[in-house]
Amino acid sequence: MRVAIATDAWAPQVNGVVRSLQETAKALDGQGVIVDFVTPEGLASWPLPTYPDIRLAIGAGPAVAARLDALQPEALHIATEGTIGHAARRWALARGLPFTTSYHTRYPEYVRARAPIPEALTYAWLRHFHAPATRTMVPTETMRRELASWGFANLSVWTRGVDTVLFRPREELVAEWPRPVMLSVGRLAVEKNVEAFLACDLPGTKLVVGDGPQRDELERRFPEAVFLGVKAGKALATLYASADVFVFTSRTDTYGNVMQEAMACGVPVAAFPVPGPLDVITDPAVGVLDENLQSAIRAALLLDGRACRALAEERTWDAAARQFAMALVPFPAAARAA
Repeated sequence: MRVAIATDAWAPQVNGVVRSLQETAKALDGQGVIVDFVTPEGLASWPLPTYPDIRLAIGAGPAVAARLDALQPEALHIATEGTIGHAARRWALARGLPFTTSYHTRYPEYVRARAPIPEALTYAWLRHFHAPATRTMVPTETMRRELASWGFANLSVWTRGVDTVLFRPREELVAEWPRPVMLSVGRLAVEKNVEAFLACDLPGTKLVVGDGPQRDELERRFPEAVFLGVKAGKALATLYASADVFVFTSRTDTYGNVMQEAMACGVPVAAFPVPGPLDVITDPAVGVLDENLQSAIRAALLLDGRACRALAEERTWDAAARQFAMALVPFPAAARAA
């Protein structure tokens, strides 16, 4: 099968959506599914307010339609609700073709953190966007139930895997910081709630990997923390493996790939008991969920990292890709022959 995936989230963006799409495509290739991405690359764009590193394509409709016509896919998946996603949605609806969508980002909560806009209004817009889809894929069972409570239909779970070759316990650790080393990885923005970690009164070293609009403010307010900027590949994996605990502060993520990356490196997780962590930290041996984040960190430091690695090894991208492929809806034979 040849599937087109339309997404506004793409390189050079560094986030869980981009990483999930790239890893899924790689795994699908090994399963005989050809993936073609339709992205903002090469199109004029404008920065999303408060997210200058995320850009939305301008006038994407004709370019997206031409790209999809040329690709002649056998199935269409729309991964995001931005201008690329809307253009692909219009293309499919105009031709009477089925398509699937996925829900990666809790926009209502993101918007509420920045402006006095009711969540119900944003959820209504998202429900309208996803309604024509034959199936909407969500990363966890918790998110499936939550979206169903907001009136979303035709929901199925497409989980996430982790690269256990790259992310693994390592001998070449970074050992220059006082122990315990507490690590946070992610975008530095208000909805990520990183200050909840930085405000904890704990001995040791707080490492922060990532960048974003809040970085300057957080560096000023918490000078004792070590801000390392964006890291990737082996450099990131080594930092994970060097930590004693991984701290996940977001209350708005739909999953949290970084938790699984830390676990694959043998590092326990401390987080809030909210969607995302509730589905990733499924065994008390691998992490601690508590509304008191400081208590969660203290307790997680006592856990054995071997259990974290063992659970992560069960979560492969091949299995996640099979879920994705099974949820796709092929075009009718007549449409493929046209």
